[in-house]
Amino acid sequence: MSWNILLLIFLSVTISAVAQIALKHGMSTASVQQALMQGGADALYGVAKSLFVWLGLALYGFGALLWLGVLARVDVSQAYPFVGLGFLLTMLFGVFLLGEAFSMMRALGTLLVLAGVFLVAKT
Repeated sequence: MSWNILLLIFLSVTISAVAQIALKHGMSTASVQQALMQGGADALYGVAKSLFVWLGLALYGFGALLWLGVLARVDVSQAYPFVGLGFLLTMLFGVFLLGEAFSMMRALGTLLVLAGVFLVAKT
């Protein structure tokens, strides 16, 4: 696998992880939480007004476009295991950017996923 393809994969996975953080931040704002408690159309409207939700969705779309470029050049069975890196990035971003809890069990689980990614990438 070329360095260009690896860069494209890492960029796509990183953008998807950042998208998760943007979506979580958007859904955690007081205005969205209040709208969700009201339910129905108010909930939908409250979510639709969130800039961070829209940013997250846009980032997912951009990440998906990059991923299509990956799939056009590499077998899906070779490329897809790298998506596991998103687990690590999302966990790290969640801990450092959102202040989410960190535990050794979570870290161990994430490292096991990465070990699987490494093993598949070596084949």
